Amino acid sequence: MTGSPRPALSRRALIGSGLAAGAAALAAPGSASGSTTAPAADRPSTARASAPRRAGAFLAAAMDAYPDHGAVRLAQSYTDQAGLFSTAFTYDNALTILAALASGTADGRSRAVALGDALRYAQAHDPVYDDGRLRQAYNVGPYTFYDGSPQPDGFVRADGTANVGTQFGFTGTAVGDMAWAGIALAALARRTGERRFLDAAVRIGEWIERVGRTDEPLGGYKFGVDGADGRLPFTSTEHNTDLVGLFGQLARLTGDRVWRERRERARAFVARMWEPSGGFFYTGSNDGVTVNKSPVPEDTQTWTHLALDSRAHSRSLDWAAAELAVLDTADRRNSTVPAGQSYAGVTFSSAALLADEDAPIAPGQPKPDREGVWFEGTAHLALALRTRCARGDEARARRLLASVERAQESLGGGQTLGGRAVTEGCGVVSASSPLDTGFGFGYYPYRHTGATAWYVLAATRVNPLAA
Repeated sequence: MTGSPRPALSRRALIGSGLAAGAAALAAPGSASGSTTAPAADRPSTARASAPRRAGAFLAAAMDAYPDHGAVRLAQSYTDQAGLFSTAFTYDNALTILAALASGTADGRSRAVALGDALRYAQAHDPVYDDGRLRQAYNVGPYTFYDGSPQPDGFVRADGTANVGTQFGFTGTAVGDMAWAGIALAALARRTGERRFLDAAVRIGEWIERVGRTDEPLGGYKFGVDGADGRLPFTSTEHNTDLVGLFGQLARLTGDRVWRERRERARAFVARMWEPSGGFFYTGSNDGVTVNKSPVPEDTQTWTHLALDSRAHSRSLDWAAAELAVLDTADRRNSTVPAGQSYAGVTFSSAALLADEDAPIAPGQPKPDREGVWFEGTAHLALALRTRCARGDEARARRLLASVERAQESLGGGQTLGGRAVTEGCGVVSASSPLDTGFGFGYYPYRHTGATAWYVLAATRVNPLAA
């Protein structure tokens, strides 16, 4: 798993080449315990309180991984062992902003503002475009690439431009990533009252309207552009769900009715992806005409509830909890869970449950474990259940959070950020064992800002998609 000659691709690593498919002292919620040895009910309340703070410590360390490379910075997305070096995904940094704001602390707010200003810097200092876009990912520190070529800069290159992640091909722009950046900037605008954050969020929304809007039969907004600025043909339920959140927030902050119309357009596409007989949402469309019915991912079940708050569609949470449930144990042949441990949660998609356990996820990568837990998605589900508040939802959410907290305590040991050791018990790994998403990439047991930030949002009961 470590020292791999090829990088482990992130879920947000799909469009660069045109493919489709000090710590923040976070406020402690009354979430379930994070101990690995005692039942949740028996664990000390101090352990429950410390888990979100330790998650915040990891997010702070990811942000501070390259202290000698400038004050304008983003957070490294994965620990070094993932093989992505100093890559900072835009999506992960948007979530880190939201988690820092959820802390309710002065330090969290200060860090959120710094990251928000870094996104604004990237928007204003792109090496090619001046149209409001952000790229899929940036480099935030120096490294030597696999082919021996050096990457000497921090987030701001010597010529003043933002350091786009060209060596991995993370140069495209996805509507979903842009939406999450806009959501984070809108949250900063609400919290600080600073106009600069709202202006940047509006620029993002206008870029999405220009580039993504489609008049195809299924409507909605398209996927985005690849690294050569070619428009991608896919329409994603997840992305349009993100836009329901962003456009709704822009409508509230600006008072401009145009954002309500755009929100309704995105919402209408999402509604067309609903399968009433099964109680779930499909993933989207490859051509804007035909619904793509397989695989069925987790986030289209949970984020839709967070954004739409629709009683008519809330069965999607039950579908995800039942149909994507996994239990990873050490005795599974491809599991990397330590002996004597087990983790429950959900996986990425219906296809992950059917992965070929005899074949590597990708060349140079390990074989998948069908029961590998996707901790980011497990946190999505926990937060969505807490938002729905039906009978039994809080108890189910606490059990899911307890699993995530046990993972933070015990998985991903010995990992580093920018060559510096990560404090043990800080930060949540992407997956309990290698898992094949079914969308052409995998998740692995590396500590991850995105998974950690979603845990913080679930633990603090903050719904980032609410308008």
